[in-house]
Amino acid sequence: MSNIKEIVKENYAGIVKENKSNGCCGPTCCGPEDSTLTEFSEDYSNLEGYVQDADFGLGCGIPTSGAGIKEGHTVLDLGSGAGNDVFVARAIVGETGNVIGVDFTPEMVRKANENKEKLGFTNVQFVLGDIESLPFQEKMVDVVISNCVLNLVEDKRAAYSEVYRVLKTGGHFSISDVVVTGPLSKKMQSITELYAGCIGGAIPKEEYLRIIREAGFTNVEVNKERVISLPEGFLSNYLTADELEEYRKLRVEILSITVTGHK
Repeated sequence: MSNIKEIVKENYAGIVKENKSNGCCGPTCCGPEDSTLTEFSEDYSNLEGYVQDADFGLGCGIPTSGAGIKEGHTVLDLGSGAGNDVFVARAIVGETGNVIGVDFTPEMVRKANENKEKLGFTNVQFVLGDIESLPFQEKMVDVVISNCVLNLVEDKRAAYSEVYRVLKTGGHFSISDVVVTGPLSKKMQSITELYAGCIGGAIPKEEYLRIIREAGFTNVEVNKERVISLPEGFLSNYLTADELEEYRKLRVEILSITVTGHK
């Protein structure tokens, strides 16, 4: 396993152990108020199926919103964490559908299964697995969702090829993720803490969309997009004054997008 994967896994395992978000995709990371990121996660509390114990505030969108999930569908959530999006999707597919969550952090899978057992759901399952090589048969799901996870994956081409493989013909995905408007500085790309925090792993938006299309998807659309501001107090934790000035000159914006595509 690569060093990046180990850093990401340790970060998310720590979130479960502390029972709170301390990753930079969440609202409580990185120290004092002026050095935190508060713009990543969105409010789930009014959604049907929402389970507070499953919400660590680690997302950057709500991929189930406008995802075209229907009653009876089989839905796969990539990087399902403690089950937040899985339980929302389960409320949509109903008793006749199925929702599968896959995550490569054992602690997250255990937490998700604890939540499932409390709720008594029989049409939900959580599986330990790697998004770059999913432990599922081809053409087995109707919809794939994911929330602020694919940007953490080093081989995004492999990940989207796997999404394409497991989707039924005519199926589709709805994925919320973090991208940038241009290349990040080499320093920002190299900081593993920023990678684990959903920033260092982000690639330019057009490159991201090109990877999706090259995987075979059609009707690829960005349905929602918003700018995420990085406080200078946060950036100064990782960058020198000169490196911070270099970042400013690049004028690169961090974006949260929700993108859909069809097989």
